[in-house]
Amino acid sequence: MEEFLQNFVVVLLSVMSVALILAIILLAIIFIQIRHIKVPPGAGFAETMLYTPLLVVLFLDVLDLALDFLSAPIAWVVLDRLGLKGLRGIATFESLIPFTQAIPTMTLAWIAVRVMGKDRFVESRYYQE
Repeated sequence: MEEFLQNFVVVLLSVMSVALILAIILLAIIFIQIRHIKVPPGAGFAETMLYTPLLVVLFLDVLDLALDFLSAPIAWVVLDRLGLKGLRGIATFESLIPFTQAIPTMTLAWIAVRVMGKDRFVESRYYQE
């Protein structure tokens, strides 16, 4: 049993370390390629998600995997700097929920909004590709 726990901790720390390195690389790419995203004022979560590049949501999920609940303040600051204020609350709340780190919730939300919600914003002329 002791050997199992020791192996489990080593694997868990390895996964978290790789995820942290990947999150840092994604953050660098995001800040180099995407300085600020133009989102209409007052946009909600779904509309903001339409303007959000996939790299940003991947970064949020990988950061959550690496740092668990400690990713919440980092995600808040990054999303604020990128102009994605509509995502801050949901991303922070999702980071604070225990045992959701292995589930890429922000990426799944990004896919769901693209598949189900895009027509609503395109028809109302709020969303421009």
